[in-house]
Amino acid sequence: MSEINYKAFKGYLKDIQTKQVSGGFAPVYLFYGEELLYKTALESLLDALIPEGKRSLNYDPLEGTNNNIQEAIQRVNTYALMPGTKVVALCDANIFYSRQDEGELFAKAKEAYDNKDHKQAAKHFLNLLGILNLSFDDLSRENRAKALTLDTDGFGDDRWLDDIIGYCRDNNLSIPAVEGAAEALQKAIAKGFPSGNHLIITADLVDKRRTLYKTIRENGIIIDCSVPKGARRADKMAQEAVLSERRDTILQKFGKTIDQGAFQAMCEMTGFDLRTFNQNLEKLVNYVGDRKQIVIDDVESVLERTKEDPVYELTNAVSDRNIERTLFYLDSLLVVDLHPLQLLAAITNQIRKLLLVKGFVESSHDSNWHAGAGYDYFKSHVMPAIQVYDRALLNQIEAWESMVANDAGADDRNRGKRETKKKDKLTTDLLIAKNPNNPYPVYLLFQKSERFTTDELMAALECLSRADMRMKSTGQRPKLILEEAILKICRSN
Repeated sequence: MSEINYKAFKGYLKDIQTKQVSGGFAPVYLFYGEELLYKTALESLLDALIPEGKRSLNYDPLEGTNNNIQEAIQRVNTYALMPGTKVVALCDANIFYSRQDEGELFAKAKEAYDNKDHKQAAKHFLNLLGILNLSFDDLSRENRAKALTLDTDGFGDDRWLDDIIGYCRDNNLSIPAVEGAAEALQKAIAKGFPSGNHLIITADLVDKRRTLYKTIRENGIIIDCSVPKGARRADKMAQEAVLSERRDTILQKFGKTIDQGAFQAMCEMTGFDLRTFNQNLEKLVNYVGDRKQIVIDDVESVLERTKEDPVYELTNAVSDRNIERTLFYLDSLLVVDLHPLQLLAAITNQIRKLLLVKGFVESSHDSNWHAGAGYDYFKSHVMPAIQVYDRALLNQIEAWESMVANDAGADDRNRGKRETKKKDKLTTDLLIAKNPNNPYPVYLLFQKSERFTTDELMAALECLSRADMRMKSTGQRPKLILEEAILKICRSN
């Protein structure tokens, strides 16, 4: 039938109820994206389908695990006990998870674990094992590095995985079988349900390439409740628009207002976390009592900063030589238990990137770069030169590796096979533009490199190396060591 955005869903329901949509309600609905948004949209659909007083008999929600798929199919094909509409819901379904969601599921499991929500962490973790076809034994300490191929460096040490595995075993939680459930559901939807029966599916993630998704789109309505989570300007604007909607909905309900400064302070303290944002706003409503307007003093008096800053905020602040921001993000990241050595490595990696840029600009290659170059000029004149530079570097590395292989006296036939394989997969972190199709981050890196001389970057690497040694060999507080290094890097001229 169609796909619509959650903002248009209210209008869709209104059209249905005023008979402006032929066919009435669809047999199947899929809500996906931001949990709070799809749950709000789900409630509005239930209100339209079944009066609240009849839901105990005609509304049948099930947890959306793969083990419940057959049960949901059976129930939605059974007539209701009471005459009228019947709704079966698969809530928070994992039916669309695929290998491409590996990183996101891992991050969600860690986030839930950090929030002391072991049940939710186990749910995401089990889904991850299901799509990877792994067992608990596959993630034993000796097998873990081999079994988990995704980059887990940003998640600290992996002791939390042992806790989650222990929790799953203690509670007899099983790894869901992914294969088969999606196909069975897809066939049931294509076949259709008895008149008056509806299936609702809610999910945080979907894979639009899956046959199941396409079948739902052909036979029902898909409501997109997703919000971009990135840091681009467009993403930030979309997030702020959603927060503004939630603000207006809640404050209108209580007859309150909030001044713009207080709202911005709230956003900065909570980040894009709708659940926390709602809770904090209701906390402020209660705090101000009979007063109509919430002001910034209320926010600072009542709320604590819960926003988890990404590591790139710290490295960007170092690149900008902004001491105040750097120390702020350092403190913020240490508070959420990121390991000091992890932060040191991130800063070192950023300084190395800036040094690579300097190496390119000062090389014999015609870089075309100059301070003050605009983005369009950068794309058309500098990026082609970077790609040539990176390609020459790869060729040089390949030549070195070939020379080493020859010196090792490897068997000629076997060596030929290995060389072919290495040529296909050869890569290095010394490349300036690993993804030439996305030049804007590279452009920003060049701009930041202008804040340092080559000598200052070399001195910064030496300073970070000494900090690394002190952290590993002395009993000094890591935070003080990091702060000292940051001050030296950001202040040196």
